[in-house]
Amino acid sequence: MTHSSTIYVCAHVWRAPLQTTQVRAMSSPPSCSSYLGRPTYCAVALVLLLTLLCITFPAYLRNPVSVASCFTGADVRAAAAAAQPAASASAALVADDGGQLSILVGVHTMPKKHSRRHLIRMAYALQQTAALRGAARVDVRFALCARPMPPEHAAFVALERRAYGDVLLFNCTENAEDGKTYTYFADLPAMLGGAGGGSGEGRPYDYVMKVDDDTYLRLDALVETLRRAPREDMYYGVGLPFMDRESPPFMLGMGYVLSWDLVRWIADSDMVRRKAKGVEDVTMGNWLNEGGKAKNRVNIFPRMYDYKGAQAKDFLEDTIGVHQLKEDIRWAHTLAHFNATSDDLRPSGEGSS
Repeated sequence: MTHSSTIYVCAHVWRAPLQTTQVRAMSSPPSCSSYLGRPTYCAVALVLLLTLLCITFPAYLRNPVSVASCFTGADVRAAAAAAQPAASASAALVADDGGQLSILVGVHTMPKKHSRRHLIRMAYALQQTAALRGAARVDVRFALCARPMPPEHAAFVALERRAYGDVLLFNCTENAEDGKTYTYFADLPAMLGGAGGGSGEGRPYDYVMKVDDDTYLRLDALVETLRRAPREDMYYGVGLPFMDRESPPFMLGMGYVLSWDLVRWIADSDMVRRKAKGVEDVTMGNWLNEGGKAKNRVNIFPRMYDYKGAQAKDFLEDTIGVHQLKEDIRWAHTLAHFNATSDDLRPSGEGSS
């Protein structure tokens, strides 16, 4: 979500009282005193409520866990420990069928961010343990637009593709809200063809994820929740806490997952192609809502959240993902908390005693 989304929410909420005022004005002509006299308690309360919303909503986007705790009075961390995917009754019919789960994790990044890609590549490679490989096949790929590609960045991208084979180039111009997400999902079926290893016939993956390059995922926790989720018509991610918890209208752009049938639908839908541009997370929700899709919605709030700080209390024990890791020091704090960098860093050759 961008700041433009915040402004939109505040503006949208403000229109309702204005319309109410107009209806009252039609039913009884206003007097000068009604406009110039003292405001009513309802008007004062309404102004205070709107002011509070406009202040706290941006704060929520920065740190949803702490803001939600303030408003509900509940321990969100304790609630998260008991959180389970909110899937429909059909989940029992399509959940873990004994076949190996397969997930494509597409990290959306830009050609110039080669050092960030290398950090992410190492962070996820170290999570590919025997236990994880036994539970699921998780392929992490970097999604880049082919334009623009200055020579100094093209050289790194070419080397990475040859050395690691984990860079996917899409026929688009690098952008945040001008259709890259559409191109990513719409091009994958043709790009992947029959490759991969989805448990269903004719699909390369069971699920496809779009995730930001400032989000750190704990792959074992991601797999654990997806193994219990439906394999068809499924939309998984973090919904805003003041929206419908069971069926959020959209999932936040830090990271969300679609079942393969929805990826195919996006590729084939004329409606989606016509409405490809816009704030990408809200736009995704709009496509699915207008198309009558994603009846199985799995809301993992608050297990994926924005970075708050370096202390242990700033992280949840059952974290699936941490977002807003825009600086390397935030990555360092997050990786240290989850013991990804716990090796001894004394100079080589020195003893352990």
